[in-house]
Amino acid sequence: MELKRERVREHLLTMIDSRRPGDAIPSERTLCATLGVSRPTLRAAVDELVATGLLVREHGRGMFVAPDKITQELVAENHVADAPRSRGSWTSTVLDLRTVHAGARIGRRLAISPASELVHVTRLRHVDGAPIALEHLHVPADLVPGLTAADLEGGFYAHLRRRRGIRPAHAVQSIEPTVLNEEEAALLEVPVLSPALLFDRTTSDTGGRPVEYVRSLYRGDRYRIVSRLTLGEGRADPAAEDVGRGGAWWGTVE
Repeated sequence: MELKRERVREHLLTMIDSRRPGDAIPSERTLCATLGVSRPTLRAAVDELVATGLLVREHGRGMFVAPDKITQELVAENHVADAPRSRGSWTSTVLDLRTVHAGARIGRRLAISPASELVHVTRLRHVDGAPIALEHLHVPADLVPGLTAADLEGGFYAHLRRRRGIRPAHAVQSIEPTVLNEEEAALLEVPVLSPALLFDRTTSDTGGRPVEYVRSLYRGDRYRIVSRLTLGEGRADPAAEDVGRGGAWWGTVE
């Protein structure tokens, strides 16, 4: 059964690679006849590809190639970190903008007193109109007096540079898997407990002053991280060899 399912999976992946997002996949009956497998075997493979965001099943219509995943490449610290790349159009909707006290945890992140005021912005990010990420942005209030939702439309970093004279220069970011609660899932239009990637980032300006703390949730079915590795010729380090074969290094950012 497992070998058959793997064969079905490879066949479906080949079909996905040869089609564009939104293109239809043949019906279950057609695929079963073509591959000579049972309906349960086919459905098990399809369910796996639906769960990983490669296929979309629409009731009464059939199966379709899912939209492209947004890809962000991890780069070394001496490279400029770019925004997530996508062939689509990125837009944002501000859901909430208010001034609050920093509190102990975020105060530590931004190197300010827990009693200090900060601007807390919650916004929903879209690609081609589809919700992709839920972002919670925290900025010391004295850096952005009078900040409005309209100020964020052209990008927050652009606003800091052009209107505030602040130049974001460095960021420390951690990434970890999580699942979405009921409210988060409703905003991102996915089922409750769907997988997501949690981004936790603190950004500093050219003088080393923290200017932003962001906590973002990206849909796990539409977003992926790519890491580019450079291995020195002749390196004998076993750990490096493991990474070169597809292993990974995991760590925490404090």
